[in-house]
Amino acid sequence: MHRQVFDLFFKATLATLEMVFASAAIAVFFGLPLAILLTVTRPGGLWPVRPIGRMLGIAVDLTRAVPFIILLVVLIPFTRFVMGTALGTAAAIVPLSITAIPYFARIAEVSLKEVSPELIDAVRAMGATRAKVVRSVLVPEALPGLVSGLTVTLVTLIGASAMAGVVGAGGLGDLAIRYGYQRFNTAMMLWVVSILVVLTILVQLGGNWISARLRKNFI
Repeated sequence: MHRQVFDLFFKATLATLEMVFASAAIAVFFGLPLAILLTVTRPGGLWPVRPIGRMLGIAVDLTRAVPFIILLVVLIPFTRFVMGTALGTAAAIVPLSITAIPYFARIAEVSLKEVSPELIDAVRAMGATRAKVVRSVLVPEALPGLVSGLTVTLVTLIGASAMAGVVGAGGLGDLAIRYGYQRFNTAMMLWVVSILVVLTILVQLGGNWISARLRKNFI
C-alpha cells in the first residue's frame, strides 16, 4: 500500500514538474521577445513606435487580467485542437503557457527598462545597430533581473499547475482533488500541499542563487 502511494506521489510530482518547466520554457521563448518589443517601442526606446507598443501592452494586460481558472476552461476547445485532447499533462501545458507568456513578458520588461540608458547611448554612439544593442547590451545587462523574473514565473506556474488539476490535467493538483478532496482524505491533501511548498522553496532558492551569482559577475 505504501509503495502504491509513493508511486502516485512520484508520478504526480514528475507530471507537475513537466508542466511547470515546459510552460516556463515556452513563456521565455515567446515572452522575452515580447518584452523586448514592449521595451524598444516605448517612447524613448530604441525603436519608438507608440501604436505598436500600445497595442502589444493592451493585449498583454488583457490576457493577464483573465483569472487562470477561467482561461483554463475557455481554452479547452483550443487545447483540444492543438493537442488532440483537453485532458492530461501535455494538454495542460497549453493554457499554462498562454497565461505565463504575458506574465513573464511584463516582468522581463521591467528588468529591460532598468538597463542604463547612458550605456545604451554609448554603445549606439560607437555605431552599434539596434539589433546589436539588444543582443549585446540590453539582454545581457538585464539577465540577473530576467532570471529573478523567471523564478517568480516558475513559482506562479507551480500554483497554476495545481489549479489545472480541476480539469483533469494530472500532476499534484489532480492527485489532491481525486484522492484527497473527493475521498475526504485530509492526509493526502496535506501531503500534496507539503510537496508543492517544498518545490516552491527549492525553485525560489535556486533562482535567487543564480540571480545573485549573475549580479556578482556583472559588478
